Parts: sequence; structure tokens; C-alpha cells
Amino acid sequence: MEITWLGHSSFLIVDSKGRKILTDPFDETVGYKVFNDEVDLVTISHNHFDHNYTNLLKGNPEIIKEIGLFYKADIAVQGIPSYHDSAKGAKRGENIIYTLIVDNYKICHLGDLGHLLSEEDLRKLGEVDILLIPVGGNYTLDGKEAAIVAKAINSKLIIPMHYKTPYVGFDIDGVENFITNMKNAERVKSNTLKIEGPLEGLNVIKILDPPM
Repeated sequence: MEITWLGHSSFLIVDSKGRKILTDPFDETVGYKVFNDEVDLVTISHNHFDHNYTNLLKGNPEIIKEIGLFYKADIAVQGIPSYHDSAKGAKRGENIIYTLIVDNYKICHLGDLGHLLSEEDLRKLGEVDILLIPVGGNYTLDGKEAAIVAKAINSKLIIPMHYKTPYVGFDIDGVENFITNMKNAERVKSNTLKIEGPLEGLNVIKILDPPM
């Protein structure tokens, strides 16, 4: 399996059979190159321009933008309700956390999560192999809050997302505050991570290069 960070909260996940999953696609105003290729499945955590832009996608992908259990493009997906802020959605609305079973790895994409998780939330997530977590603050969890959430989920691998890079103009923090509150962080000199075999350790952080 390959996980490619397209920028912001968007990832392209390609499984061993070549099936392609796209998370939270953004429009051209975000600052990264807009994805415009074919995919099999798209997950959308909430209906904001930097997370729901599907206009340029080719083919006829399955698009999931609601809570519930789904089996789409031969992939198991669960959408779990959450909020875009710490006021139960009063400020920025609702958010959907997605878990996906891909090549027997359980991937969790937190979308624009804006609050700490309850015991019930954690129970719904279950054991997670790969966590994709926002860390930039202001609109989402900040670095300190993200560290609390990451440690509570206790996944094997963590990939931070939704943070400041030279290519994005949003008023959000970089990844540094999150790293300060965690351990086992490693910078990967690529925006693609190849996953093979069993994952070793817990809460191992891989910081992917932002796409050019």
C-alpha cells in the first residue's frame, strides 16, 4: 500500500490491487496542486471548499460524505460523527471521522476534528494502525491537543496533516508544536510512504514532505 500526501488533509491511498482512495480533496485556492485523476473512492469529512472539491476528478468514483457503515469499491469504510470545533459544532459545524480497512490495515482519517475524543468516540474507532491527524490549530486540533488525541488512539503509525507549509496561506501552525508534544518523529524525504508488512512500535510519526 502507498499513502501519498497531496497537501492539507488530502491523501491518495493506493492498495495492493491498485484501487485508489482519495480523502478530503481541495480546490485551487488552497495552494497545492489540485488532484484531477481517476480514483475509485472519495471520502469527504465536511462540506468546506478545502475538503470537498470533486469537480475535476475523472471517472465515476464512489463518494462518501455521511456517517454510517459502507462497503464501497470493495473497501470497508465507517463514518463516525464528530465536530469541527470544541463547541459541538456551534462554531464550524459537524465533521466526519473515517476509518477504512485497506490491505488489512485500519486507517483513521480525522478530517477537521476540533475537539478531544470521548471514551465513546475511542470505542467506536477501535484499534487503529495508521492515523491521519490535523495538527495546525485555529480551525482544528492544535499541536498539543493533537498529541493528546493521538496518544489516546494509540495507533502504530501517525501522519500529521492540515498544518502550515510554504505552499498554504491559511492561518494555522506548522507541525513543530505537535512534534514537541510527541516522540518518535521522523521526516520522510518524499510525500509518499510505502507500507509493507507488520507495523512496528506505537505512535511512530512520519512527517511527509509537502507536495511541490
